[in-house]
Amino acid sequence: MTSNTGHPMSMITYEQDGEIKRTSGSFFRGENTNFHPSDQTFSNADFLSKYVMKGWAPPSSFVTKETPIVAFGSCFAANISDYLHARGYNVLTKHENRAYVTQMGDGIVNTFAILQQFEWAWLNKTPSADLWHGYRAEEFGYDDDVRRDTKALFDAAELFVITLGLSEIWYDELTGEVFWRAVPRDRYDPSRHKFRVATHAETLANLHRIHALIREYRPEAHILFSVSPVPLTATFRPVSCITADAVSKATLRSALDEFLGVHSSDQRLHYMPSYEAVTRLFSHQWEGDRRHPHIHVLDFNMQMFEAFFCKPGLPMPTLEATFRAALETDVKLGMEGHENEGMSYSQLRNLRIEERREAKREARRQERIMERAALRNRLKQEQQRAESNLPKQDRKRAKITLVSTLLLKAAVALLALQGVWSLADDWLMAAVLAL
Repeated sequence: MTSNTGHPMSMITYEQDGEIKRTSGSFFRGENTNFHPSDQTFSNADFLSKYVMKGWAPPSSFVTKETPIVAFGSCFAANISDYLHARGYNVLTKHENRAYVTQMGDGIVNTFAILQQFEWAWLNKTPSADLWHGYRAEEFGYDDDVRRDTKALFDAAELFVITLGLSEIWYDELTGEVFWRAVPRDRYDPSRHKFRVATHAETLANLHRIHALIREYRPEAHILFSVSPVPLTATFRPVSCITADAVSKATLRSALDEFLGVHSSDQRLHYMPSYEAVTRLFSHQWEGDRRHPHIHVLDFNMQMFEAFFCKPGLPMPTLEATFRAALETDVKLGMEGHENEGMSYSQLRNLRIEERREAKREARRQERIMERAALRNRLKQEQQRAESNLPKQDRKRAKITLVSTLLLKAAVALLALQGVWSLADDWLMAAVLAL
C-alpha cells in the first residue's frame, strides 16, 4: 500500500480479541495502546474488564457489608444507594436522619452545591443567601442540628460516593453563591439571580477542594466519583438542549479526568464509568422520555459496581450473564420498540415509581422484623444471664415457673381452639393465682 504522496505507507499488524488486524505504522503509538471495541468484541468473556473497567477497577475490592457508605449527588449515587441498601450494605444515607444529603441526595447535582455540604458540615461555613430548597421549592435553611447530623454522617463514612450531574448553575450575583438547582419562582429577583455554565477551571477547583476536605477530616476514607448519564431536562441557554447537555457533561467529565490524573497516587480515590457504560454500551438505553435509562441498564450498572468494588461482591459470571441479558433486551427494544402495554409514558413512569416505593416499604418492613428478632434475642440472652446469677434454688424455681407458664399457655390455646372460652378464662385466672 502506498500513501497519496507516492511513498510506501508503513503498515503494522496487531492482534485484537484473537483477530489479526493491520493499521498504519508511521506513528509511534506509545506504551499504552487500547483499541476501541467492535461489535464482535462485545461477545468476549473479558469485555467488561478490558474495555470498560480497565484502568478504573481498584487493585482489590474493598466495600464490605459493614463499610459505612455516604452517597449523594446526581442519580447514580441515588441508584447505588438503593441497590446496596437492598443488598444489605451499610448505606448511612438510607437511614433515617435529617441531613440534606439524605433528604435531597439526588438533588445536589453541581460541584458547587456538593462542596457546600462538606464546607458546611466540617467548617461550619454557612452561605449568606438562601440557596437550599427542596423539590417543591420549600426553603431548607441552615439548621445547626441538621448540620451536626451531616457532620456525623461524614465523620462516620469510610466510602463517599459522589455523582456529578450538570454544569449549568443559577447563582446569586450579589454574593457569587450557587443554588442547589434553580431559583424558586416566588423568590426570583432578576437584578441578582443569574444563570451561567460553570467552567472547566471552576469545576476542577471544586473537585480539588472536595478531595482536600475529605483527606483532612477522613484521611483513610475511599472516595468514588461518577458522572450521571441522565441528560438535562431543559437548558436555560439560548441553544438546543441536546447540544447544551453535551457541553455540560463534557465539562464535568473533562475536569474529573484531569482531577483524577493529578491525584493518581491516591490509591483510595476511584472512578466508576457509569456514564460511559450507559451511553456507549447500549443503543436503546433510554425510556420513552429519552432521559432515564431502562431498568435493565441500571441493574447492569449496579451489578458492575458490586462485582468490581465489593467483597465478596458479585461473581463475574453473574455479571456477564446480566450484561448479555441486557444486550439482548437492547436488541429487542430496537426491533420492537418500547413495551408500554397501551400506557402513556407518564403512566408507565408513575407505575414504576410506585413499584419502587413499594419495594422500599417492603425493605423497611423486613428491617423492622429483623430489628424485633434481634431485640427478642437480646432480651432472651439478658434473661439467661440474669438467671445464671441466681442461687441454685432460685434458678430451679424460675425454671419450674417458666415450664408451668408454657404448659399453661398451651392448654389455654387448646381450650380456646375448642371454643371453651369461659373455662379457659377460669383456668387461666386460677393458674396465675397458683403461680
